[in-house]
Amino acid sequence: MKRLFGTDGIRAVAGEYPLDYGSIQALGKALVALLGEERLEPKILIGRDTRESGIWMEQGLFQGIREARGTAVSAGIIPTSSISLLTKKYRFSAGIVISASHNPYLDNGIKIFSSEGFKISDAWEARLEKSIHRGGNAIGRKAVPIRSDPRYLKEYKNFLKSQWPALRRLRPLKVVLDCSNGASYAAAPAVMRDLGFDVIKMSCSPQGKNINAACGSLHPQNLAKKVVEVGADIGIAYDGDADRSLWVDEKGRILNGDHTLFVLAKHMRNVGRLKSGAVVATSMSNLGLEVALKKMGLRLVRTKVGDKHVLEKMIEIGANLGGEQSGHTIFLDACPTGDGILTSLKMLEVLAGQNLPLSGLVRGYREFPQILVNVPVAQKIDFAAVPEVAKAIARVQNLIKNDGRLEIRYSGTEPLARVMVEGRDFDLIRRYAHAIGDAIAKNLG
Repeated sequence: MKRLFGTDGIRAVAGEYPLDYGSIQALGKALVALLGEERLEPKILIGRDTRESGIWMEQGLFQGIREARGTAVSAGIIPTSSISLLTKKYRFSAGIVISASHNPYLDNGIKIFSSEGFKISDAWEARLEKSIHRGGNAIGRKAVPIRSDPRYLKEYKNFLKSQWPALRRLRPLKVVLDCSNGASYAAAPAVMRDLGFDVIKMSCSPQGKNINAACGSLHPQNLAKKVVEVGADIGIAYDGDADRSLWVDEKGRILNGDHTLFVLAKHMRNVGRLKSGAVVATSMSNLGLEVALKKMGLRLVRTKVGDKHVLEKMIEIGANLGGEQSGHTIFLDACPTGDGILTSLKMLEVLAGQNLPLSGLVRGYREFPQILVNVPVAQKIDFAAVPEVAKAIARVQNLIKNDGRLEIRYSGTEPLARVMVEGRDFDLIRRYAHAIGDAIAKNLG
């Protein structure tokens, strides 16, 4: 049976299996059936990003849910984490986000949250897949009237503003926001302005096809130029569904999620808010972060790539700060899901309360050179089962030994193999990464 769910829900080209209308309709029915089996009321909250395909995909879910005698409620265009929060607050039995995050507009995806605001378990995913594959009772596509309820976006913005502490600002702050023409385009500028920041907007005009297009967290170069041009204190870049955020300092330097964890771990430790003496990150986080945290007397606990795995490890060890280099950051005391706007407010709290620029806040964190090579693949099989690839991997592992790190994995959302090599000499690690990448391309491309 072909897997439908990857590391972050279902993701594919919109209109193609498993994101064709019939499959989406079947997913809505299957979810209602599963909730019934769990003796939960089939009441489901749905939100989406700005992709044009999100409109008909939401209709497909509504049709399937209603045909199965469930209730669907639309929150409209809204960031991913808001569905996690609002599902729990308003006692929905499940929440659905229609988004492909940082992917191009032709792609889309579906993420499902439980009544507690967590992404559903692997066991629930397997049950939904089994139900969808069984099929049956297919009904033709119907026109489904949907009216989104604006109170959910308002409630989400109020939550964000409630997270801002009553502190004396040492100076006014100028912020440039790049909303990636995505789900944050309405919420982020409004919240920042309500809190008194001088806000300059970028990529806040979604047209259905321009989400993530040369903007946002995947393309922060224009943001960097704007920050320097207007003399801003910080630039903030979100991805399409606003569950991740990256930064540009006042000098135009682009900073990532490892910088976020460094700044916030130090601040939370200093004010007594960091639990367990540990920060959770993934295998992709830079070795420099591990070294910097160790100097502060803190541990870096690593887990597999994916914010779902970060959350699981945080709960396991009692940590309240974790995240990914890509920009997902989880504050477990506030929200069980990465939230780019919430993370922005946490960073701005540190910036507003200290007489230092952002470049000063990250001083003390030195990144080891790191290179990531993405290799298109036609099939995803165990690297150890391909002799030439296994040999290239073993050779690099022997060369870097204890002076670097090697991480090789398949993307959970795209037909790619990702090769990450880290060490002290950039030219060497680049050569090592491309040697492995070439072997993968030759044998699996």
